Amino acid sequence: MITFAAKSDNQQIMSEKKRITVAHGDGIGPEIMDATLRIMKAAEVDVEYDVIEIGEKVYKAGHKSGISPESWDILRGNPYFLKAPITTPQGGGYKSLNVTIRKSLGLYSNVRPFRAYPPYVPSHFPHMDVVIVRENEEDLYAGIEHQQTSEVVQTLKLISEPGSEKIIRYAFEYAKAYGRKKVTCMTKDNIMKHTDGLFHQTFDKISKEYPEIAADHWIIDIGSAVVAARPESLDVVVTLNLYGDVISDIAAEVAGSVGMAGSSNIGMQHSMFEAIHGSAPDIAGQNLANPSGLLNGATMMLVQMGMADKAELIQNAWLRTLEDGIHTGDIYQSQRSKERVGTKEFADAVIDRLGQRPTKLKEVRYNEDVKIEVKVDEKPPKKKELVGVDVFIDWRGENRDPDVIGDRLLNRASTDRLKLKLISNRGVLVYPGGLPETFKTDHWRCRFVNTNGEILNNSDVIDLLNSVQAEGFDFIKTEHLYHFDGERGYSLSQGE
Repeated sequence: MITFAAKSDNQQIMSEKKRITVAHGDGIGPEIMDATLRIMKAAEVDVEYDVIEIGEKVYKAGHKSGISPESWDILRGNPYFLKAPITTPQGGGYKSLNVTIRKSLGLYSNVRPFRAYPPYVPSHFPHMDVVIVRENEEDLYAGIEHQQTSEVVQTLKLISEPGSEKIIRYAFEYAKAYGRKKVTCMTKDNIMKHTDGLFHQTFDKISKEYPEIAADHWIIDIGSAVVAARPESLDVVVTLNLYGDVISDIAAEVAGSVGMAGSSNIGMQHSMFEAIHGSAPDIAGQNLANPSGLLNGATMMLVQMGMADKAELIQNAWLRTLEDGIHTGDIYQSQRSKERVGTKEFADAVIDRLGQRPTKLKEVRYNEDVKIEVKVDEKPPKKKELVGVDVFIDWRGENRDPDVIGDRLLNRASTDRLKLKLISNRGVLVYPGGLPETFKTDHWRCRFVNTNGEILNNSDVIDLLNSVQAEGFDFIKTEHLYHFDGERGYSLSQGE
């Protein structure tokens, strides 16, 4: 059994030391971090900080990941990390530090709450209160990309069954812990039937274990429209990495401002807390930034650390500040706000209101005993049977006529055990019987299948590749075609 917990026993022991890692980041990062730490100090949050430098300077100093080995050691030594936004330099060779940290430390669950604060922050949906639970380690954010031909590049979308199960279980456990009534899954499994299909199937299976919580599913395109047009119909949303990133920004804007939203990244041994917005270098150093997003991320951290009373204290003072019309420029409105303030002055206003509670907005109350724990049972492997292979070929010959490449591969490159069945180009069937109108690149997927019913192995694939090469074709990659427990484990071509 594999256990993924929001707070492990090891974390509980380490949290008693009350040490967190802090990174001030780039752009507006130092300003909003200073404001957040000042508020925490005024609230008598008893923590000590290990400060590390990450981001643009570290990238340019030669660390392609944006963090030095020494900082990694500090980060790994503390279970909690409060991080301001960073800037990733333009150009090739630089990897996203956010993605690197999330994946390297196993921060599988990205939780982003979005709540409207009318009339103090304008929103068309005054009762909006939705939480987006985003898978944080897989999907296209694996960043595995290759240029395969002169005309075609690819990226790999990787979805695993245990990765899907643990984030979906986390979403239901979150809903259960916080008294939420419904969990909505969003995918694009009408197109990506194997990757998104696995996520949706896992959701349907797990939802049956939580009969007290309603469950439904939306295709991501119309689901995104629901987030934009009817967010009050949603409660908890669980989705894949890329979709979660996109709909989070939609939800933040619909709620009122991207600058207000905080985010937690939860793993078994570590967790990271941040604002969802970027480093905004255009307003850096001008005392203009709204620190609310990072401050709300910090209060999520305090709840995770078992300091819910301090989180309540700070968030209620923050809500009272909004009520009193003390607003930074991004949410200031002349007809409703009383004072337009900068980053420092906003922090001062929150500090002045510590101990006060909102009178019109709903005050924050946390259950001290909330602990979200996710358990995923390791399953036995399925029976895997090799039934064919897709051979991808770089070819521009003879006006890119698929009949030419198809006839040569069928009659002169096929082997006794693997025979050409079809060719597709960008996923569309072009041989046999393709349409002449179909646009074709130099990237051809040639599907060879078992011809005699015998069990195939890798030697058969090697023999085929030798035959393809002998015929003069440049193969650039292969994908094995498997059946798992008798079910097809690969997609068909469009038009097949």
